[in-house]
Amino acid sequence: MNDRTDRYLLINKPVGIPVPGGKKIDEYVGQVNTNTDSVSVARMEAPPGWSEPVQQPAFDELTILLEGRLRVIIGGKTVTMSAGQVLMVNRGMRVQYENPYDKMAIYWAICMPAFTPDRAGREPGKRTE
Repeated sequence: MNDRTDRYLLINKPVGIPVPGGKKIDEYVGQVNTNTDSVSVARMEAPPGWSEPVQQPAFDELTILLEGRLRVIIGGKTVTMSAGQVLMVNRGMRVQYENPYDKMAIYWAICMPAFTPDRAGREPGKRTE
């Protein structure tokens, strides 16, 4: 249980969010764990071969890559992230995150406002151009 007062919120543990494809999401702050709408903070583990659908989110997203690599396709441009890099994708951009590499990618995702399925704007089955 989290420790909440009118002055602070101490988060004791994340909530695991089940997703297909073997990706692991542990949300620390956001709609699920803290009922927070302004921001979400989650630790992600994306296994080799993982890919998610193209999306056009209604939130800004910071990706802080701790381990491995990620390929991010933003409006048709491919960006390859390496451990230690941070990527900010502005809301409204068509984007797709994937790990086509042979090692696990571990990263933090910070979304402003908080991630929700409706705000993600996912396009199932479609890839970026």
